[in-house]
Amino acid sequence: MMESRVKKLAVTLMDATADKDPLVQEQIYNALCYLGESQPEEILNSCDEYLRQHDKLAYPHRIIILKAVETVVRNNIARLGKSMAKIVIFRASHEMTKSKEIIYDWQQAASDVLVAAGKRFINKVMEEVLTKFQPGILPHYFIMQTFANLSVSNVFGMVPFLNSIFGTMLPMLGMAKHDHMKSVFCSALQHFSESIQEYLANLDKAPDPTVRKDTFSNEIFSAYEVLFNSWLQSREAKLRLAVVEALGPMSPLMPSDKLEEQLPRLIPGILALYKKHAEAFYVSKSLCQILEASVNIGSRTLDMQLDALLTTLHPQICAPVDSAIPLSVKNHNEVLRCFTVLACTFPDRVLGFLLPKLENHNERVRVGTLIIMRQIINCATSQMEIKKPFILSSMKLPLQDSSNKVKRAVVQVISAMAHHGYLEQAGGEVMIEYILRQCALPPDMPPKKQMPEADDLTSDGVRNISINTLFLISTTVERMNEVLWPFLLEFVTPVQFTGALTPLCKSLMHLATKKQEEGEDAFLIRCDTNANLPSPHALLARLLTVSSQPYLGDGRGAAALRLLNVLHLNIHPELGQLWAKKIPPLVEHLEANTEKSLSQKEWEENLLLLLQETLTAFADQAWICQFSVEMSKQLNCYNGFPAEKNFLYKCIGTALGVCSNKDVVQKQLQELLETARYQEEAEREGLASSFGLCAVTHLDETLAKLEDFAKSDVFRKSVGLFSIFKDRSDNEAEKIKSTLILCYGHVAIYAPKELVLARIEADILRNVFQYFNTKVLGIKVETKDLTLKLCLIRSICMISQAISNSLQSGAFVFSRKAELLAQMVEFIKAEPPDLLRTPIRQRAMISCTYLVGLEPPLSEAERSELIDTCLSSVLALPPLEALKERGGNVTDAGPKETLYEDVLWALKGLLKSLLQKDLTPHGLQRMCEHLGPWIKSAKEHERERAVEVGATLLEFYLEKLNVNTVVPFYNLGVLVALFSPRCSDSLVSIRQRAVDCVYCLLYIQLCYEGFARDYRDEMVEKLKDLKKGLEDPDFTILFNTCYNIAMVIGKRLPPEQLMSLLLVMFEGLADPNQNCSRAAAVMINALLKERGGVLLEKVPEILALLHSRLQEVEEEPVRKAAQQTVYILASQHKVAVVSSLLGSSLPFDSHTCAMWQALATEPALTSQILELLLDKVNRDVPYKENKSFLLGTSSERIATTLPLAATCALHELMSASSSTAVLGLYPQLFVTLLLRISCTVGVQLPKDLQAKERKSASRSLGPRNLDPCSCAVETLKAMLTHGGSEEVVKSVESAGGWELMKSSERHHDGIALLARAMAKHAGPKLPLIVKSLCPMLNSVYDSQRVTTTAFFAELLSSNVVNDLVLLEAMMDNMTGRQKDPCTAVRMLALRGLGNISSGAPEKVRKHGAQLLASMVNGMDDKDDPSNLVALEAMSSLSKLLDHVEERDIRSMLLHIAIRIRPFFDNENRDLRKSSIILFGNLTKFSAGNAEDVFFEQILNGLVTLLLHLQDPKPEVVRACKFALRMCAPNMGCEGLCDMFLNHLHEDRSLHYGEFMNDVCKHLMQNYPEMLSRLISTNLFYFKSSWVDIRAAAPMFVGFLVLHVDPEHCKQVDLDQLISSLNVLLKDPAPLVRVKVAETLGRLVRVV
Repeated sequence: MMESRVKKLAVTLMDATADKDPLVQEQIYNALCYLGESQPEEILNSCDEYLRQHDKLAYPHRIIILKAVETVVRNNIARLGKSMAKIVIFRASHEMTKSKEIIYDWQQAASDVLVAAGKRFINKVMEEVLTKFQPGILPHYFIMQTFANLSVSNVFGMVPFLNSIFGTMLPMLGMAKHDHMKSVFCSALQHFSESIQEYLANLDKAPDPTVRKDTFSNEIFSAYEVLFNSWLQSREAKLRLAVVEALGPMSPLMPSDKLEEQLPRLIPGILALYKKHAEAFYVSKSLCQILEASVNIGSRTLDMQLDALLTTLHPQICAPVDSAIPLSVKNHNEVLRCFTVLACTFPDRVLGFLLPKLENHNERVRVGTLIIMRQIINCATSQMEIKKPFILSSMKLPLQDSSNKVKRAVVQVISAMAHHGYLEQAGGEVMIEYILRQCALPPDMPPKKQMPEADDLTSDGVRNISINTLFLISTTVERMNEVLWPFLLEFVTPVQFTGALTPLCKSLMHLATKKQEEGEDAFLIRCDTNANLPSPHALLARLLTVSSQPYLGDGRGAAALRLLNVLHLNIHPELGQLWAKKIPPLVEHLEANTEKSLSQKEWEENLLLLLQETLTAFADQAWICQFSVEMSKQLNCYNGFPAEKNFLYKCIGTALGVCSNKDVVQKQLQELLETARYQEEAEREGLASSFGLCAVTHLDETLAKLEDFAKSDVFRKSVGLFSIFKDRSDNEAEKIKSTLILCYGHVAIYAPKELVLARIEADILRNVFQYFNTKVLGIKVETKDLTLKLCLIRSICMISQAISNSLQSGAFVFSRKAELLAQMVEFIKAEPPDLLRTPIRQRAMISCTYLVGLEPPLSEAERSELIDTCLSSVLALPPLEALKERGGNVTDAGPKETLYEDVLWALKGLLKSLLQKDLTPHGLQRMCEHLGPWIKSAKEHERERAVEVGATLLEFYLEKLNVNTVVPFYNLGVLVALFSPRCSDSLVSIRQRAVDCVYCLLYIQLCYEGFARDYRDEMVEKLKDLKKGLEDPDFTILFNTCYNIAMVIGKRLPPEQLMSLLLVMFEGLADPNQNCSRAAAVMINALLKERGGVLLEKVPEILALLHSRLQEVEEEPVRKAAQQTVYILASQHKVAVVSSLLGSSLPFDSHTCAMWQALATEPALTSQILELLLDKVNRDVPYKENKSFLLGTSSERIATTLPLAATCALHELMSASSSTAVLGLYPQLFVTLLLRISCTVGVQLPKDLQAKERKSASRSLGPRNLDPCSCAVETLKAMLTHGGSEEVVKSVESAGGWELMKSSERHHDGIALLARAMAKHAGPKLPLIVKSLCPMLNSVYDSQRVTTTAFFAELLSSNVVNDLVLLEAMMDNMTGRQKDPCTAVRMLALRGLGNISSGAPEKVRKHGAQLLASMVNGMDDKDDPSNLVALEAMSSLSKLLDHVEERDIRSMLLHIAIRIRPFFDNENRDLRKSSIILFGNLTKFSAGNAEDVFFEQILNGLVTLLLHLQDPKPEVVRACKFALRMCAPNMGCEGLCDMFLNHLHEDRSLHYGEFMNDVCKHLMQNYPEMLSRLISTNLFYFKSSWVDIRAAAPMFVGFLVLHVDPEHCKQVDLDQLISSLNVLLKDPAPLVRVKVAETLGRLVRVV
């Protein structure tokens, strides 16, 4: 019986092999293998019988079975008996040879079975297969293939059969007519030969150690003759390759004499195949084996084939290798092996062939030859030893090749040479220099577009390889140390190796460190004995200069400084301690920064300080003099590197400053002047800096040298010293003058403070103007050279700074101040008024800034002219965008912006300097008089700049003000009136800076009143907050802010200045800018209201203007004034004002809204108006129902107008009112607006308002949405916000509650969110709200009952309700709603009762029976087709269970469990989730008398819960995890309990298969008697609508039977189970079929 069931399972699986899904086929194969692991012989028997009985079964299905047989045999080979093996071998042999045609997959599968069996039963396999391998009869293709594979898998078993096989096979070779048979013979010969070689190599382990090579030699040679002489000539490429693959392994087994005899034919024959085959790997591999065999026998004829070999193999290496094609790489390596074999045997001839190839100019030939050379250098070391000089000399031409690929190959050859001692020979230095030249290659430019040869090697690639090679040979090849040190130092100073400095310095540092370890003698460099080595002076100059640009060349600064530190002993013996202290912090500074973050100026100053301290440290004047000379020599090296050259000039100046030899100093300065390249700006700057630094200690010598140079005939074209500059143009002469002027400026700024004043006018300025002022025939000619102008301005600026910084600056009267100022003003005037191209304006103003601070003071006329000129030159410039456009190129946009910012900054600095000279109200007044016309300009950009300048000056005035006596700030009103109307300018920037101006003016006034400068006035500080309101372009917000600003001004303005302020304000009404005129009107009204009573008498007139003109002209200045009067009108006639405003058309326009907001000024009045509006909302019906004739009985709800208008008015009023008024009416407002929302959900606007709303929306005229529900929601939000409940609004908003309230379907959810937020943030307000809402539970409107019930239901979840003693009444109200005709109300009432568990859990215990009864009634609700009430009852009951008494629940436990069980598989996911969670919670009460009863319920639901862990809905899966964790302690199985508790976490993923495997293991260990029941329940889910559950059910069954003990197997109705699985095996879902196949395999456990 057992055998028939195993067979039945196997047959069921084999019947299913027709399944087309690959995963199902794979699982069928796995299942058969699993069955085979348990009953190998039975399954093999079944497979054999099935294949015999189903002789017509298609071969794809037979393949699956054969593969399973092969796996079972392979894995259970030791367990198989001989008889079974014989059956399997016979069946496989039959399947393999059944068809004479080749059906590869089928016959290969059968062959694999034979090979697997041959591992142990080689004799039986051979016995069977040899019967089909008869002499004279050509065998089946797979007979030979099987022989070949057997020889690989069982070498020791097969080799003894080979003599017999050869005996039968060799005569057949001539019978093979088809290429596929010839190929398989070749494959067999190849594997036979490889097996024989392996056998011979392991004779100590072989069963027959007497076997020798000559045992097979003759047979191999016989086969060789056929293959080589006949088959190799085939036209079929595959056959030729098969022959070649065989010839390689065969050649070592051939008789030596025969091989020697065949070589003259064999090698050419193999070489000829290169021309016939694109893929040459197999040819090369075979050739290499033949060459090795030939060398091993000491062939004498190989020498004759050498030329042909080299000629053929060389192009193989020259051909490019495609790394994406593995065989291409392998062929390359095999050919290199061939060259290694040949080079070891014929070194002279191989080199004689290769080295001339290096002279070939073809890139591929040269690269290929270099690759071979590297191989030979590495692999034929001993043979190449005496050839080293020859090889080195042959590298001359490759070193000159410009190809990147050749360069890479050369570098790789040099690397190999370094490892094998070549570079120690004469000529090795050239190789090292070559690598350094490649390290110095410039970076590649980014390609404009991707070229076809995008994979070509770039210069960057060559450089990176070279850098790595240099570092490798200098750090890892010990023998190279003597070669590289100190030779590499020769490459530090030449400029052509600049790009290689970083790797060069790193390598030198490593070498120097090693030499230091060897001792001082080894480390010290003898420059005197080696003229090529740089001197210490040259090294210091070079390394310090390149460090000035530290991040170039991959961070050369840090590398150069580190090398300097290591070389200190070679630079100067006194430097060790100093540099050890100073250099490491510099390196750390570099590493802590990036190129962007490093301050270049600060970095250069640090390096110059290091240089100065270095030179001072050893005070060796001769060394210093030589150092300065060396630096001057290096100047020309940096002609293409302006930044480095500039820094080198500074180094020269620093060194000359330390040098005490006056003659050397003067000589060096003269040389600098004579050799400088004056056309380059960086060089002019560097030269001037050098003179300045030198002047620190050599002022007289520096000035004298400049004086001497000035007296020479430099600027004459025909005589004197101009011969030095004979090739220079007039333009260059201007550049020379510019440089000399700049030199004087730097000399002045660097010169000692105590000496500079005496030289300013007599020596410095005299020469400066001599250079600048050019005369022709005694007439002064104005220069047009921009450089000359800029240098003069900079020089004057530095001279002025030098005077200011000098010790006697206070007593110094600068007689040429007026002349210099006049010159600067001329420069400014000469600049084009509509263009900004040069920095002349900015530089000239900076110079003026320094000049005005010097004595004597300016006259009033000079001062006015200077101010007006500068203001006109800057403020009148076109806008920045226009400047950018006129600048031409788009790329100039950035510099233009920077230039503009710089010139504006310079203007501010100059005006502050002038104001500093007269820091009085009068001085401020005069400055503002100059600015006034610009502030009132009709052009926005001019106003913006003027107000910005004014604000800067006022801030400066306030900062510098120091009041000693209390004096009146007599012009405060005039100045405030000048700036305050700008608070509503069309530009935001002007508005905000105008507030800053008013802010500063009021604080200046406070200072003059006697307050300290750091005093902060609360009222004035409000101006800062008001600035935010000026960011909004809305006129209402702008003018409201202006009103508030005016209120601040009014409170802080002295009474005597009120009229002057108002007079100027009234003039402001005519301001050309309309915004500012309206702001003036607003401010006038605000000031009059605050400070005078005149406005009240004019209220009727202003209201009349408001009524007649506001709707016509929005730009009238009276608009804001009229708004201010609305409050007064309302205080006298509130009912009339409210009625009138409510009559305004909807939606309210901005004017009406502003008037409503004006009524919110005073809380008492606001409260009265709010009460009037509440009455309007409550008294009228919220909507009217209009039946639609087209829709029959359906109707639409239309909002009534009056409550809608009152709601909008409430919103506007409360949005602007203080919290006091809202707080006073908080409960009434809240309840009214909450019920208003409930009554407007889904309510439409009247037709006329709908049209108006659409029209207003299309024109974007409506300030906000007029939808009735949206209006109510927004009004409630405004009420809560201004009633101190902002957190409620935010909380509901963040949860999306306000939008939910507007939805008909989710309205109650939005109300719940509101109730939750009220309980959390507004608890004390709830008693009065609840009291007002209770009557609404009986409202005639369903919507109001739903809203009220939802609000109460959510409140019951908060403990606030209990704390406020509201719970009992609210619970009774919820219980009373259980009979409500509205389903939603009943559902919400149950939710509220369930929420008591959260709000007042102690009350649940008190009222447990009543609450449980309500929930059970809810689950039994008959009028609940959608199960909404039942769903809520289950959810609420789950929450209550934690708190009810056990006695209350026990009586209902079984009833509830049975009632909810059908919901486990309900299509509604919420019902599944809630019922499962409730079931989990019920387990808490299963102890005691109910334990056995409820345990039965757990068993009934266990399969369902485990299967629903695969539920498509994640929330149901989480519910199942919870329920199973709750059931776990009641299962009576500790292992199962631990599993449920440890693995079923809601937030963790679950490996379902492994989990179910373990679960079933525990179930079968503890409850084996339940097997039948569990399987039966799973069979029910075979028909589930969910694919994952249909797949999980058979898997569940499979794991059960996997772990059941044999004695309980009888419980399984195997026939029924197999039948059900067989049906499920046809399921449309592949996943299900996979699991069924897997289970079928496991059923072997129960048969």
